[in-house]
Amino acid sequence: MNSRMLRAWVVDDEALAVKRLCRMLEETGRVTIAGSGTDPADALEALRAAPPDVLFLDIEMPVMNGFELLAQLDAQPVVVFTTAYDRYALRAFEVNSIDYLLKPVEAPHLDRALDKIERLRGAPAPEWHSLVAQLASAMRQPPAEYAARLTSRLGDRMQLLDVPRITHFYAQDKLTYAVMDGKSYVVDHTVSELEQKLDPRQFVRIHRSTLVNIAWVKEIDAWFGGKLLVRLKDGKNTELQVARERVAELKSRLGV
Repeated sequence: MNSRMLRAWVVDDEALAVKRLCRMLEETGRVTIAGSGTDPADALEALRAAPPDVLFLDIEMPVMNGFELLAQLDAQPVVVFTTAYDRYALRAFEVNSIDYLLKPVEAPHLDRALDKIERLRGAPAPEWHSLVAQLASAMRQPPAEYAARLTSRLGDRMQLLDVPRITHFYAQDKLTYAVMDGKSYVVDHTVSELEQKLDPRQFVRIHRSTLVNIAWVKEIDAWFGGKLLVRLKDGKNTELQVARERVAELKSRLGV
């Protein structure tokens, strides 16, 4: 295996995400940062001028998404996509990326990606421009239809729940509840199923058993062990615990 350090470029529209990933890459001792940036257009020029060994690339960015950036490169670098959304994983592999990393990026997953890059270094890349151009276009299509209403059944009675009015969902005793207007309603979906069914721009998972509507978040407070408490503007100041591994994603979604 070639022991030469990998030259990496990092592109993400979130400055904090770029800074964090660059730091993590440098701490591995296996990578040198050839460049980084939050503007895909600027990054495109630099990548054309001096292609890196590996490109760590965010998928969902304004103005130019990750697939659109790749479609404009003459030569394909090895790509590791970084994304907060699991639904992009299959698309990422289809364009011959070496791997993908879900945000917040964790050190063991980063090491795994670097291991794969080193094993496959020098292998020829297949033709990819046509497919990546199609994916770039698909990213600009109207968003998928997400549920606007959910139902809650109690015997023969069926209650219709308007999704924007739901402050959060939680799982307890093998049941899942939607909280609306301060009341809890049983729904026939797991939290994981709801995560796929609801608009990810509106709902974020903050715990394995909790999904919160970010429009209802009033404030967040630091808690012990690197965790957070979310306080809702629901009239009750409901407090929800945020798991440590989900803190970074929540902060990113709230823009803090």
